[in-house]
Amino acid sequence: MHGSELGAPLRFANDGKIRLYGPEGFEGMRRAGRLVARALDILADMVRPGLTTETIDEFVFDYAMKHNAVPATLNYRGYPKSCCTSLNHVVCHGIPGPRVLVDGDILNIDVTLIVDGWHGDSSRMYPVGHIPRKAERLIEVTYEAMMRGIGVIKPGAKVGDIGHAIQKYAESERCSVVRDFCGHGLGLVFHDKPNILHYGTQGEGVTLDPGMMFTVEPMINLGKPHVKMLSDGWTAVTRDRSLSAQFEHTVGVTHDGCEVFTYSLNGSHKPPYATHDKIA
Repeated sequence: MHGSELGAPLRFANDGKIRLYGPEGFEGMRRAGRLVARALDILADMVRPGLTTETIDEFVFDYAMKHNAVPATLNYRGYPKSCCTSLNHVVCHGIPGPRVLVDGDILNIDVTLIVDGWHGDSSRMYPVGHIPRKAERLIEVTYEAMMRGIGVIKPGAKVGDIGHAIQKYAESERCSVVRDFCGHGLGLVFHDKPNILHYGTQGEGVTLDPGMMFTVEPMINLGKPHVKMLSDGWTAVTRDRSLSAQFEHTVGVTHDGCEVFTYSLNGSHKPPYATHDKIA
């Protein structure tokens, strides 16, 4: 999610400083990340033609309540829902509602849960029924772009290295990187420093240090990168109506690389997902 729009800080505010967390922070983020990953795993068994995005949001709220967590987006700056559901040409921040999923849709579900003050933030793409090959390919490219960005994270690397890895791969696959939104620091604050651009130049930007935590969440379009905002003030769509996809992980910089807090617990990192997993 975009660092300047959504968020629900608990103990601290975004004061422009980059926070470094120790073992307690990493353990807290593991708990939050696991809970979000489990919710996204379960959603793989729910997403199908005929489901409404409102039903998805109700599941996320009920799941959070059942596990003593708080949906970070709910009621923040007027945002009315517990998750974001972005369909087809919606780039991000789609608001759940009565829209019924139909065969061929692609859907991003973005969930952030607060567990004992710690924010787990992740999103995945979900194919609805049988999707066109171009949509399938976009999902594959977007996931790989995210993982290539995560793959360069280590102490001493630069934020620009992440964006460069994502941009180089996505553009080599004839896709474009959305530049209007970025990843963000998080931990005890939903949206914190540093900002993580999904495009950039190797060797430029903030240096990564152990203890930093942030999201990597590229939005990749089949067409041009330009977006526009709808009248609801939240929903961003592609200007050319081309399909858009996004994946997101929360990571922490370690002494020899990085830890991904939001990996799927059953291996459902990207479609096709394992389904019929009823464990809550």
